[in-house]
Amino acid sequence: MIPFSHRLDWAARPNALALLVDELRARGAPLIDLTETNPTAVGLSYPDDLLARLTDPHSLRYSPHPRGLPEARRAIADSFSLLNPERLLVTASTSEAYGFLFKLLCDPGDEVLVPQPSYPLLDFLAALETVRLTPYPLRYDGIWHIDFAALAQTVTPRSRAILLVNPNNPTGSFLKRQERRQLRELATRHGLALISDEVFADYPFGDDPERVVSLCDETEALTFCLSGLSKGVGLPQLKLGWIHTSGPAEEVARALDRLELIADTYLSVATPVQYAARSLLPLRTSVGRELADRVSRHRRWLDEALRGSAIDLLPAEGGWYAILRVPRVRSEEEWALELARAGVLVQPGYFFDFVEEAYLVISLIVPTATLEAGVGRILAATG
Repeated sequence: MIPFSHRLDWAARPNALALLVDELRARGAPLIDLTETNPTAVGLSYPDDLLARLTDPHSLRYSPHPRGLPEARRAIADSFSLLNPERLLVTASTSEAYGFLFKLLCDPGDEVLVPQPSYPLLDFLAALETVRLTPYPLRYDGIWHIDFAALAQTVTPRSRAILLVNPNNPTGSFLKRQERRQLRELATRHGLALISDEVFADYPFGDDPERVVSLCDETEALTFCLSGLSKGVGLPQLKLGWIHTSGPAEEVARALDRLELIADTYLSVATPVQYAARSLLPLRTSVGRELADRVSRHRRWLDEALRGSAIDLLPAEGGWYAILRVPRVRSEEEWALELARAGVLVQPGYFFDFVEEAYLVISLIVPTATLEAGVGRILAATG
């Protein structure tokens, strides 16, 4: 028998919720999906000429650049005014960007410190690079914040980077100025890089002068900021992301040289989408704004709909998700299974590594009628 790689648990079975959902769908049971986060599936108003933007005749010539075509990098830098096109590297997605950075920073068995709760895909991306993820806690005491005492204790000689998602997915919490200072001090003291995933930065709820929207202007710690078209303009299928590198000039130069070699080995970003970047990025003010208005409106509606119920809506500062704290009369999985049988799909908190019970996570980008119908069933089930 061929001995396959042990990077992933290839024999892992679907969890109970996935098995139930497959069974319900096979029976044709109607389901209200409050887990949907694919922006192309929620009825957004994309322009009619969207695909025409991918027909630039320059795309017929294959002339790759390891960091991405200069035209694409300038378009990204112009759209995000704090970015420097010479410090940008274009990737096929933020997932690929993570892979590049893990290759850059880590040898097999090295560690990256990651927030908990956070996005579950990180586990698979790290495993494929034979990198260990070490969680550090985000604490909730009315607001979410980094537990810096616990974070400092997770640092070992094998630690290579501190990763943050800003705003966090799913908590919706933004980094604050004081937290940034503490992160910078910790990173420089231990020789760690910072990786800041900023794909949801365009989706804040209100203003906060203490909020840090981006780390792309960092000068003291080597810092990599990630974003892309997937969330900013709701076009995940076009596969365009990027890494912006900042920090001490010498460290930035060394990092970019090595990232260029990694990217040159893959050559994976399609030419048409790079030439289209200048016409696609302005959709932040149309499709992106439609999404931002929707999640803000849904957040306000949800706050009102749950008031006085047995469900607590945890505060959030941005992003696409809402976290519901439900009665602990049963586990998160039991709640999710019961709700699926009642015809509404939610994600249990443990999918995102919540360490306590009982939380459910739902999407705010679904159509309004879907959200209202689904929340109605949740309220009925929780009494």
